[in-house]
Amino acid sequence: MPELTVTRNDDASRYEIHSDGTLAGFAEFDRRPGEIRFIHTEIDNAFQGRGLAGILAAEALADAVASGATIVPYCPYIAGYLKKNEVPGAQIRWPNPG
Repeated sequence: MPELTVTRNDDASRYEIHSDGTLAGFAEFDRRPGEIRFIHTEIDNAFQGRGLAGILAAEALADAVASGATIVPYCPYIAGYLKKNEVPGAQIRWPNPG
């Protein structure tokens, strides 16, 4: 079983998931006063099908909740995750379709 770690890389404005130290994917975000906008989530093709996107989303969203920021899910994956999974304490502002 590979060791999985999720970290927030503020310099790159993204949460990163590593598998045994190798970058396997990321969730890009844009911080605004009082909110965090999730823009794009991507898992490297070599790591597809292992459930890493769900782990990344869960950890990134838990960190966003802990920071007190309102979550704005522009990323379709993050939006879908939020619709299917309970994220305790999450304050969500759904973006206007457009």
